Amino acid sequence: MSHLNYYNLDGKMFLESENNISVNNRSFRYGDGFFETMKLVDGVIQLKELHFERITNSFKTLGFIVGKHFSCENLEKEIIELAKKNQHHHLGRIRITFYREDAGLYEVKNFHPHILIQSFQLSDTVNELNENGLVIDVYPTAKKSCDVFSNIKSNNYLQYAMAALWAKENKLNDALLLNTSNCIADSTIANVFIIKNGEIKTPALGEGCVNGVMRKNIIETLKQKNIAVIETSINAEDIADADEVFLTNAIKGIVWVRQFGNNQYANFETRKIYNLLK
Repeated sequence: MSHLNYYNLDGKMFLESENNISVNNRSFRYGDGFFETMKLVDGVIQLKELHFERITNSFKTLGFIVGKHFSCENLEKEIIELAKKNQHHHLGRIRITFYREDAGLYEVKNFHPHILIQSFQLSDTVNELNENGLVIDVYPTAKKSCDVFSNIKSNNYLQYAMAALWAKENKLNDALLLNTSNCIADSTIANVFIIKNGEIKTPALGEGCVNGVMRKNIIETLKQKNIAVIETSINAEDIADADEVFLTNAIKGIVWVRQFGNNQYANFETRKIYNLLK
């Protein structure tokens, strides 16, 4: 008999088969809200402080009003309880969706967030540097704007979703999204780093990338080791000309790229950075 999965909605547990999301849900209708993805290892949220900092900043940017009932400590407790109930306590992926009260576009009833927590089992392979490098390319159809919302993991995820479908259709592992200046923003599920002649570069937040938790952790960790990361504009030519390319997110940490177009890469320096994060 398969294990039954539960989710947590506003502090209450429900079976996945139980629907408690209204057809008037503003996230479904308008993409009004944001989400957070975390990695849980033996009951401990990895990079917890950075995740909670990003949640707090997203509340402010999107105009949510957080009442006395909400605290990061309570949210952490509910995450861990859900993971235990779903038997994902050892190694799990946590997805939290934040959205506003049901209403029409201009008829917001209140600005307090609804909070939906889900947990998923992870394989032990997420704790290892990928053996086979990724094959990636640039998604040509749509471009990201660079504005106050670009750095948020918004529930309006259409460009990323379409880029992911395009990547699958073209037998790629991931796709890079451009901003309106034809520079690299990020990939469908990760931030982008390149290494050239020993220099490590990543798109600046002003280039429209998601403000990734692992991205920030890598920059801070390398800075502590007196290794600079240059936050700047990166274009497709820079990717092609790089010595190494790697992608980062909170679940997989670092994933190295083997091929971009006709360009092939090794992972010597990437592996050193990966080992520094252990």
